[in-house]
Amino acid sequence: MIPSAVSKTIENNSGASSTAVDVSQLSLIEPQQAQQDKIVKMVLMHDVLGRMQVILPANCLLDVDTLNTRLGRDLVALAPDDLDSLRAKYSLSSIPALPGITGLPAVVDEAVLEMDSVYLESGEQGKLIQFDQNVFSDLLADARQESFAVPIASIDLNRGDTSQDLEQIHDAIKKFTYLRIQQRLEDTLEVPPLPQTAQKIIHLRVDPEAGINDLADIVESDPSLSAQVVSWASSSFYSAPGKIKSVHDAIMRVLGFDLVMNLSMGLALGRTLQLPKEQPEGYEPYWQQSMWMATATGALINMIPREHRPGFGLAYLSGLLHNFGYLVLAHVFPPHFSLMCRYIEANPHVDSAYVEHFLLGITREQVGSKLMAVWNMPEEVIIALRHQKNGEFDGVNSDFANILYIARNLLSERGLWVGPAQPIPPELYERLQLDPEKAEEAIDELIAAKDEILKMAGMLEGE
Repeated sequence: MIPSAVSKTIENNSGASSTAVDVSQLSLIEPQQAQQDKIVKMVLMHDVLGRMQVILPANCLLDVDTLNTRLGRDLVALAPDDLDSLRAKYSLSSIPALPGITGLPAVVDEAVLEMDSVYLESGEQGKLIQFDQNVFSDLLADARQESFAVPIASIDLNRGDTSQDLEQIHDAIKKFTYLRIQQRLEDTLEVPPLPQTAQKIIHLRVDPEAGINDLADIVESDPSLSAQVVSWASSSFYSAPGKIKSVHDAIMRVLGFDLVMNLSMGLALGRTLQLPKEQPEGYEPYWQQSMWMATATGALINMIPREHRPGFGLAYLSGLLHNFGYLVLAHVFPPHFSLMCRYIEANPHVDSAYVEHFLLGITREQVGSKLMAVWNMPEEVIIALRHQKNGEFDGVNSDFANILYIARNLLSERGLWVGPAQPIPPELYERLQLDPEKAEEAIDELIAAKDEILKMAGMLEGE
């Protein structure tokens, strides 16, 4: 059923327009039934002059700089809390691209008006509504027309050609920073050296004689890391009986050698770079994202038949570090990082990789994985970070990247904002021997344990 706020807007317009619309004849349709190149999005933005509705094709990126230049404004995306208030006010799950609902001024990209018909979010969860262009044009009669949308297909994103990564990183550094290209990438990026704890764990990983006492000694040599591991093992998430008194206890009784080794590695690397003060509003904070992705990855691994499972510890580490490139971008491109955040906020329907490539020419996945390679991290982690958003990747160690892809999209579908949800190809589940229903159940159980997971994320943040 079409929400009343939407039907009233259409009826009111019909009364004042030559193009009458019988609302009773309109029906809601599933997104997959729509012509994908005719779906239209609306982004609510604001500045000191007030709020504005920005309407553009869903297969385009909103170029915030171009829009503001054309309008002489300083618009940024409306904060999530303000969006929630508007949705509640009109009893809608989302605000459709119909300016009459809110009465706010609107600007529409010219490409929208060239479509012979359009599909809009209806205001009911997961449903679209279709209009012929003559009807939609009447509904937009007072909207200003401008050109500010960039087709996503025109952004030459390097999704999988790793041979180009280093050259593209160097090109971005030359173009957007005063850094000098040096022989070693870590020197060029001016990132701190690999922490000593991480170096020791890397050596431990390849030592066939290494045991629990060796790992406990390394972790306990770093008081902060030691405290985090013990707190982690004591979390109600693991329901360990009795008190966890030491790192040795944590390894033996709760977490196990593999998990503590990879958890310690992830924590040590996560502390090499400062968390940026800015982040896109509405997205999960860095360590919360890391925690969700790590636990989701672990939960999915446990749903795979034992004989087909990828290594749990490395998959967990990949989840913890999946967003490390975000920290690198903030560190290397500080003046542009703020702009990147504003573009991500204004384009919630677009994968952040397209925004990053559009603004910088590289993505967090490229720079994060390349730095992992420089630091001699396991190949499984490097591959996972680089190809985590590529649902078609089927190369060496693809299991680790595929698990991250599934985890990300199942979390996004459930409202944990780590980026827009993408369809999960059935062959991805088949390759991993993972039952889709069991995968969804595993993620639902994690969502039910949200409070415990957020407490654990707080431990990672050092709270």
